[in-house]
Amino acid sequence: MSAPIEASISRLNALLVDLDDQTVRAPSGLPGWSRGHVLTHVANFSEAMTRQVEEALAGRTIEMYDGGRPARDAAIEAGAGRSADELRTHVATASAGLLAAWGKVDDWSRPVRHRDSDLAATVYAGWREYEVHTVDLALQPTSDDWSDEFCLHLLDFLRPRTPAGVHLMLDAGDVRWENGSGEDLVLTGKLTDLTAWLAGRPHPLTGDLPDLNPWP
Repeated sequence: MSAPIEASISRLNALLVDLDDQTVRAPSGLPGWSRGHVLTHVANFSEAMTRQVEEALAGRTIEMYDGGRPARDAAIEAGAGRSADELRTHVATASAGLLAAWGKVDDWSRPVRHRDSDLAATVYAGWREYEVHTVDLALQPTSDDWSDEFCLHLLDFLRPRTPAGVHLMLDAGDVRWENGSGEDLVLTGKLTDLTAWLAGRPHPLTGDLPDLNPWP
């Protein structure tokens, strides 16, 4: 696998070991979602991505979620109120299943329906899900703990968020990233803070910040 997804999965599962029911029912960093919502989504995503991998290995492609986005959202709501132990077990089992499925891959160029991509791209999708949603739990770690490698990957993935007519330049000192064309806009700060801003996550940046396009 091309991305350090195993470490991301281990980090989240370790974080869940001591969580109690009160903690998982408290608000997450995502508006309208408890931590139970976030964990249910991560587990359901892992199961859905496992199916993407298994179907690809059989020479088939399939939709990410049966019933599309409405069914995905309904399943998150249905599972969000479970106990900490149930959520912890679901995430652990689903993430282990996904790692096992990736372990069977013999050709990472096999196509999948998710984002009309390939099996290699599913690993990066999983990396983003685990890293970003671990931060969304509003516990530890935070986006300050994102590696430079992950920040640069996420910035590249989020290029479509750059507003039209803006030449966006992010200056982190030893790292400079840019995208788009038009009026220059230079933002300075730590790479993790700049990445969190582009990802729509909490950040300490101030000033006249532009509205960003939706996640791709």
